[in-house]
Amino acid sequence: MSEKKVWFVTGAARGLGVDIAKAALAAGHVVVATARKTDSVTAALGAHDDLLAVELDVTDPAAADAAVEASVDRFGRIDVLVNNAGSFKAGFFEEITPGDFRAQIETTLFGPVNVTRSVLPVMRSQRSGTIVTISSTAGISAAGDFMTAYAASKFGVEGFMESLTSEVAPFGICTMLVEPGFFRTELLSPLSTQYAAPSIADYAERTTATVEAWKGMDGQQAGDPAKLAAALVQLADQDEPPLRFVAGSDAVEAVEAKAELLLAQADAYRELSATLARDA
Repeated sequence: MSEKKVWFVTGAARGLGVDIAKAALAAGHVVVATARKTDSVTAALGAHDDLLAVELDVTDPAAADAAVEASVDRFGRIDVLVNNAGSFKAGFFEEITPGDFRAQIETTLFGPVNVTRSVLPVMRSQRSGTIVTISSTAGISAAGDFMTAYAASKFGVEGFMESLTSEVAPFGICTMLVEPGFFRTELLSPLSTQYAAPSIADYAERTTATVEAWKGMDGQQAGDPAKLAAALVQLADQDEPPLRFVAGSDAVEAVEAKAELLLAQADAYRELSATLARDA
């Protein structure tokens, strides 16, 4: 590490956010740890001279502005933003209410949009900064039941950050998308996962099986979030962080499979595609 940096971490009261905050502090950095309630941050992380707990609901743009202002007032800058706050609205598309589908997008897509919008003026003025956004393998490959809302939000995050990269690069700002596989965080716990109420008989049997499978995975995931957090701090400290970090061997396999599938799909109708140009 070349210097002490100011890290701004959303969703830092539980799950991966706590591990990221702890890893950044352990590396000698300053951390602004945000959550809907600051006392939950204090309970999770304790007291530390280099830690500032700030209230933030990422779905509220005004709250994002206020949290960034508080951070700059205290520490003068923001060097690393970690868009981590999230939730999981699980269920078959027809059974997820429009309100819950929209709430998923508000949290896991517009949350990063809101916070990034608030932080970028600070980073531009510094002519430096790194934006780390926790995506998911569901943002690369959405195969599987119960993930329509979640995958839609994560595919959106992927497109948002990938496009933002070239816009902010001239100001010395880097972006890094993180696509974790299954880590033993709280994402599948009742605190983060809400299942759609069963309402359609055609889905009933698969709903029961899928809910049992998801609940059975909670607390059994192979990935260690503390190791992931340490890896993210290591990568963010590089002069040129990777544009993507595919985290976990299961994630690597999923991304490789999707890449192979896309190549196969592009090739399948190559001759037909070649006939679609306008005639001279």
